[in-house]
Order: sequence, then C-alpha cells, then structure tokens
Amino acid sequence: MTVQVISAAEAVARLGEFGGILDARSEAEYADDHLPGALNWPTLNNEERKLVGTIYAQISPFEAQKRGAALAAANIARHIEREVIDKPKSWQPLAYCWRGGKRSGSLALVLDQIGFRVHIIQGGYKAFRGAVLADLPRMAARLQYRVVCGPTGSGKTRLLHALQAAGAQVLDLEALASHRASVLGSIPGVPQPSPKRFDTLVWDKLRSFDAARPVFVESESKKVGDLTVPDALIAAMRASPCLRLELPLDERVGLLLEDYDGFVKDSDLFCDRLAVLTALRGKAVVQGWIDQVRAGQTEAVVRDLLLKHYDPGYLSSIQRNFAQYAAAKPVLAKDRSIATLAGLAQQILEESS
Repeated sequence: MTVQVISAAEAVARLGEFGGILDARSEAEYADDHLPGALNWPTLNNEERKLVGTIYAQISPFEAQKRGAALAAANIARHIEREVIDKPKSWQPLAYCWRGGKRSGSLALVLDQIGFRVHIIQGGYKAFRGAVLADLPRMAARLQYRVVCGPTGSGKTRLLHALQAAGAQVLDLEALASHRASVLGSIPGVPQPSPKRFDTLVWDKLRSFDAARPVFVESESKKVGDLTVPDALIAAMRASPCLRLELPLDERVGLLLEDYDGFVKDSDLFCDRLAVLTALRGKAVVQGWIDQVRAGQTEAVVRDLLLKHYDPGYLSSIQRNFAQYAAAKPVLAKDRSIATLAGLAQQILEESS
C-alpha cells in the first residue's frame, strides 16, 4: 500500500470520511489548535521535542535525527499498542503534523506497513489553518442570522440556550470563547482558547449549520474577551435582522447575580475586575463600588454598574453597529425564569417558521 497525500482543502472537505484524525504534534501544539475531532498521538512529546531541538542546535543535525528517530519509534509503538490493535483493516486514518510531514510521515509509514490505508495532509496543520481562514468568509456568508440584542443582564445567552433546547440553530460565541464578553466576563478558572483555536471552533460550528434555516446569535462586539470574531462573521451579523430582548431592571440585577456568582462569592476577584474600570469611570466612583463590595453590598454595586456603566453606551453602540436594530422585533420577558424564556423561544420559532 502507499500513503495518500492530500491537500488541506481536500482534507477540510472530507473530514467526516476518515476513521480517525491523528495529530502527530506535541501536546502543546495540539492544545494551541487542532483539526476538529483530532486525537493527539505525539511522535515527539513536549520534552522530547525540546531535547531533539537542543541536540540539533548544540551538537549536530545527524545526532538529533538519531535521537528523534529512537524516541519517535518508541512513541509510535505505544500508540499502536494502545489504539490500533483492535482496529479493523478497513480503518482509514488521516494524519498530520506541523508542516514538513516528518512526524506524521513516520506514523503514517508504520500504519501503512501494517496494512491500513492512510492519508496525510500536505503542508500539515499550517496548510489546514490557511484553508480554514480561506473558508471562513464563505461559511459565514452562506447563512442567515437572527441577532438577539438587549442590554447587559437582559438574558440574551439564556434565550439562546432556550432556543437551542427548542431545536433552533444557535451560534454561542461566548461559549466558544469561554468568556461572557464584558469587563466581568472572564470565567474564573477557565482560560480562553488561543485565537487559532477560536477560529477553528467558529468555522467548525458554522459548517455544521443548515443554510436553509436561520442561525440565532447574540449581538456580540468585535471582541469576546481577548479573542476577535472573524471579520466576515461580524459583518454578516451586523447586517442581519434583530430581536430586541427586554427584561425589567430588578430581574436583570438578579440574573447577573446568578450568572456571575463566581464574582459574588469572591469579593477580591470582583474588586480586581472593578479596578479595570478606573480609567472609564474615575477613581472615586470605582473606589466607592469596591468599598460597597467589601461591605457586602454587591447587589447595589451590580445595579449601579448597569445604570452607570453598561446601559449608557449600549443604545448608541447597538444602533451604530447593527444596521437593522431600528426595526428589531421586541421580545418582552416578564422575568428571568427558565419557563418564561422557553415560552419566548417557542414563540420566536413559530413566528420565524
């Protein structure tokens, strides 16, 4: 048999056809980003890759090749013993590494010699990354969006979840970015993915949608935490029809206290995040909020944040950035309960069908 070399564009188009997608890079490279559904089978792990690189630089390329080959052979043997022994002959994996193909080629060669039909991506992950970036504008443009708008705390994310539970197609950018898209939006203990990983997650989600059905998405800004929404997607969202979710102020305060309970329970963390607002709101105002938090008056601070920080700039921003906001259909929520949002989601789907 012969290992089949395919282009990144072909690999992207055929991802669902392979019995397994094998990432032969190190754990750190895999964590930074990888193909959807890929399994990490390092030909050289993090420490081994550093060791081989050191030998290459300080001794010679030849000595580095020998050491690398010994380490790679041992790792490939372990992967086969762990993952391949029970595989049928019909199993057809796709393998890739960074760019040059040495690591994936070594793995593919052994699998090929066993008798499996193996494909590898020409140009490796780097070529895949280029194919994703080239495909993102097409994927974003083929879909029809319904943008859920509303001020902070109005329940936009909860409505998206209710829509998804009711069977709608939902693009939850905050979930993909592991961030709630505000100054208090970082999720304690949960890091954001790398920019490359976020692009891949967005692309993978977009390609899963049926273009004949609407995709509901929140009215995000260009940035979600430290991550940037792809240009083509944000442009398509901003040109799309809008829904305007409205929730009474007391309910908004209650919702934020529930959704940001990590900050509510950790006053030090809350105060650290409030300090970021000093340049915008002034030292005296922010220090007043911090003093209130220290005194256990968190609810009052959340209410003040809505009225003095979040709400003032919301309307002008949403009108400036979302072309169809003026014609947005109002969605009136009497409270933040699951039952209320589930009912609104069902109503929205019935009206949009």
